[in-house]
Amino acid sequence: MGHASEMAAFVRVVEAKGFSAAATGLGLSPSAVSKLVTRLETRLGVRLLQRTTRALHLTAEGEAFYEAARRIVSAIETIEEQISVQRGTPHGLLRVTTSLAFSTHQLAPVIPEFMARHPLVEIELLPTDRVVDMVEEGVDIAIRIGRLADTSFMARKIGEDKRLICAAPAYLAHHGTPRRPEELTRHNCIVSRERPHLNRWQFRVDNQIREIEVAGRVAVSEGEMQMQLALQGIGIVRLTRLTMAQAIRDGALVPLLSDFSADEPVPIHAVYPHRRHLAPKVPAFVNFLIEKFTPPPWEI
Repeated sequence: MGHASEMAAFVRVVEAKGFSAAATGLGLSPSAVSKLVTRLETRLGVRLLQRTTRALHLTAEGEAFYEAARRIVSAIETIEEQISVQRGTPHGLLRVTTSLAFSTHQLAPVIPEFMARHPLVEIELLPTDRVVDMVEEGVDIAIRIGRLADTSFMARKIGEDKRLICAAPAYLAHHGTPRRPEELTRHNCIVSRERPHLNRWQFRVDNQIREIEVAGRVAVSEGEMQMQLALQGIGIVRLTRLTMAQAIRDGALVPLLSDFSADEPVPIHAVYPHRRHLAPKVPAFVNFLIEKFTPPPWEI
């Protein structure tokens, strides 16, 4: 293995915060990853990591080297993906997981074009709102919305989104339109009992962040079901634009309290395991998503 392999191993260990997690993403044993990092330190003549029984910490030299190495490794991986697509014919079964809402509103409309371009690829979509263990369940690509918790995988940003608050015209005609965030406490909001933190909606009022805890008679955790209930006039909902964009364009849902929005854009990534020889079907699909979602079709 060359210097690039040592550098890649070091970067993954730092990002995964450990040798075992990095090894899983790289498809190597923890001892092999440890040897690569040790070889790198020996070649450089400095210690990059302080190892304890519980944690790893970057030395001052390690921090400086990591910042440069991260950019180099990312550039190499991008080039390798592009060459892989150019030289190899994408084929075989591609297993993709993401939320039900993203699958329904964004993936389903573009899948036919990808399959027409790559007739040797079969696709299995696995829509779920839980975080799938990609290695355990044999998933090739996960499309994840929000900050990434696991950095032991490759991640390519394919877009970003933010949440909006909406209601159906029928609901507003019957219950009135809230003009200020505090008025939501008098309205029926569609909530989640499984994830109660989602019931605390943040707003920017007088240049300060204010949190309003909403309540309602109907609770459901899955975003697509929340939108369908909102369309029926059940209550006010807070969801991503990619879920509600078409309903808003059609006039079936009306955005509310936009002037008080405190929601920052959240990234959307295509995540996939590190592999020395990545199957062409994976970068082909990731590059296709970047192409189709630039600019994002859920912009309103």
